[in-house]
Amino acid sequence: MLVNVSYNNKEANRKIDDAVGKPFTLKQRWAMGGIGSPKLIITETSVEIRNLLILDNNRDTCNIEMRPKGIIVGFRSLLESYALIIPYYKLTMYKGEASVYSIYRDNYFIKVESDTKAVQKFFKKILSYKADNSPTSIEDL
Repeated sequence: MLVNVSYNNKEANRKIDDAVGKPFTLKQRWAMGGIGSPKLIITETSVEIRNLLILDNNRDTCNIEMRPKGIIVGFRSLLESYALIIPYYKLTMYKGEASVYSIYRDNYFIKVESDTKAVQKFFKKILSYKADNSPTSIEDL
């Protein structure tokens, strides 16, 4: 779900909280070692997101926020802020080329550079949290 989050919209906030859960408490954030990614450089996106990003001439960057039931990928275009809401059950991540991670949700995708150890460590944190908190699959029983 791609949402404009520039303005405080109660309906949009409720939909986001329903999809990925309310933000972690400060104690949980501290215990996890942080829930936000460093600034990520976007290399490629799906058509809908690309149409938003080409409106300005700034460098295409994004960040990721972890939530209890999913992640939020945030980016800016012109003076607007947008968020791609991805619940863990719809999240698919690939490490493609040498330093590119791909994040997929249905027909949306974002590919980002992972040129530092901090970025690679953050993606490992997302995948391990997803694995630890996902429901048991039928194959595991």
